[in-house]
Amino acid sequence: MSEIIYIKNMVCPRCTSAVSNILQELAIPYGSIKLGEVELTTPLSEETKSIFSKALQDSGFSLINDRKSQLIEQMKTLVVDKIYHSTDELNIKWADYLSEKLHLDYKYLSSLFSSVESITFEQYIINQKIERTKELIVYDELTLSEIAHILNYSSVAYLSNQFKKITGMTPTQFKKSVNKNRKSLDDI
Repeated sequence: MSEIIYIKNMVCPRCTSAVSNILQELAIPYGSIKLGEVELTTPLSEETKSIFSKALQDSGFSLINDRKSQLIEQMKTLVVDKIYHSTDELNIKWADYLSEKLHLDYKYLSSLFSSVESITFEQYIINQKIERTKELIVYDELTLSEIAHILNYSSVAYLSNQFKKITGMTPTQFKKSVNKNRKSLDDI
């Protein structure tokens, strides 16, 4: 019988690889691994779960045991995956997307997120989009117009206004700044 476990702070392919390495080092058999989630082929004993949890913590991850925390982590993972790792266009309705993926009412999910994270789910999405914008500006491969299009902003002006509201500087000022004040995904 398989078991799905949820892991906090798995936000990129390197994280998936790191967790995979931990599982292999501890000889824990697993079927699949994706952002925030591992399908184990057999349930873990309490002793093995404790060892695994410690190894995860040493690498900056943690097991998520309660259902509400699991839902919030799944919401975050869906956003990060869509904004950072998807080649699909970002012109989605987040409410429909989350409801479809998590099979729960969006109002419930949004309310749960706000009550635990102290920001709205919409603000979390904006924060992620701004961090992605910073990343793309630093790479210096796309114009601001192309970045706005990729992240589904209606205009460069709207992206610039939102960017300034969050960071305190315009995208151009950010590009010229010496300190590219980017945050890691698990800190957003």
